[in-house]
Amino acid sequence: MSGPEKASPYVNGNFDPADSSKGGPIDPAYALVPHVVALNERRVARGFWPKMRKVAALVPFASEALAVWYCARDEETPVAAKGMMLAALAYFVMPLDAIPDFIAGIGYTDDAAVFMAMLTLVGKNLKPRHRAAAREAVDRLRDEP
Repeated sequence: MSGPEKASPYVNGNFDPADSSKGGPIDPAYALVPHVVALNERRVARGFWPKMRKVAALVPFASEALAVWYCARDEETPVAAKGMMLAALAYFVMPLDAIPDFIAGIGYTDDAAVFMAMLTLVGKNLKPRHRAAAREAVDRLRDEP
């Protein structure tokens, strides 16, 4: 079987981060199915802070990830945007992904691509208060021993 035949039907095999006309890496419609949103919520609730504590100093997009987390928890954020944000956060915390996180230098590139695609779709929902809370949290996490 070739790569595209093995991929989940919800993964966009034509995704190219340099070409936004080819869509994002994950089918947005699937991220909004209620049982998928609930599953992603559980994954994020269980794994986000432990992972963030481990990688805050290593991941250049830590502040963006935290801003998305704060935005996804905000009652004013539209449900569709929350679904997409939770999908990206769930991908970030999952132990298995396209490029294993432990590979030095490139381990988080797939996570960054997912975040960039998600921010392209729903980034307008991030408010200054989400970004401010994220900056404070990143500073606090990076100062922890």
